[in-house]
Amino acid sequence: MSALARAFEYTDGAQIRTVLIDDEPWFVAADILALLGLHRSSLTALDDDERGVHSLDTPGGQQQFGTINEPGLYSLILRSRKPEARAFKRWITHEVLPAIRKTGSYSTAPAIPQTYADALQLAADQARQIEAQAAQLAIAAPKAESWDLLASADGDFSVRDAAKVLSRDPQIQLGERRLFTLLGDFEWSYRQQSDGRWRAYQRAVNAGWLSEMPASHYHPRTGDLVLDAPQVRVTVKGLHELHRRLGGSQPLQSGQQLQLVTAGPLARP
Repeated sequence: MSALARAFEYTDGAQIRTVLIDDEPWFVAADILALLGLHRSSLTALDDDERGVHSLDTPGGQQQFGTINEPGLYSLILRSRKPEARAFKRWITHEVLPAIRKTGSYSTAPAIPQTYADALQLAADQARQIEAQAAQLAIAAPKAESWDLLASADGDFSVRDAAKVLSRDPQIQLGERRLFTLLGDFEWSYRQQSDGRWRAYQRAVNAGWLSEMPASHYHPRTGDLVLDAPQVRVTVKGLHELHRRLGGSQPLQSGQQLQLVTAGPLARP
């Protein structure tokens, strides 16, 4: 089954072709690689669920194109050494993705009805679409409410607890180590060379995604207070952003989230 590609113009006439697959944006890999100055072999570093092949409608007919999804796009941006990569990422996140999510589809404008019967048929089709959208909103409302509930809570998570919460979504499977790796890929955190422990980038702290909790212990022989490496923690806002970036589709039920919040994963140990 083919899909209709939509092109966004970047700079100097360069275009990024996108396609909507199961309501998720995918990008033509060749366009991304060319703009980021990356070789095609960079695609092999992506996970299987971050890349694919889709048949797209073109002026020359249907053609097969290698494609990457949003998480795969961010991984390639992080691999690029071009100074323009950061500006390209900002363009994607501030213009392309909002435009895609605002329209919700790539459908073209409907044809103008030529007869009274055509007008009646068009009105009936639009009514069915409105009813279907209302039904979808009714289903999505509890999910949105459950994440809003989580987002309104105070506190933060250890990386291990954050991974457990995110993994309750069937679309997300990861553990503490994998999440630490992703935080590094997203440039939220880095590993300190002196002690090998993770630290939060200040920009991630300023964005409200991560926090650091001071840690210390008393020396067993001298009794002196020894300062340890701070513990990287994921804020509620950061958890919400990770859920979006990782392609989560089924947020936790509100009852489960209340149990998590009241049981203590949001409380600092």
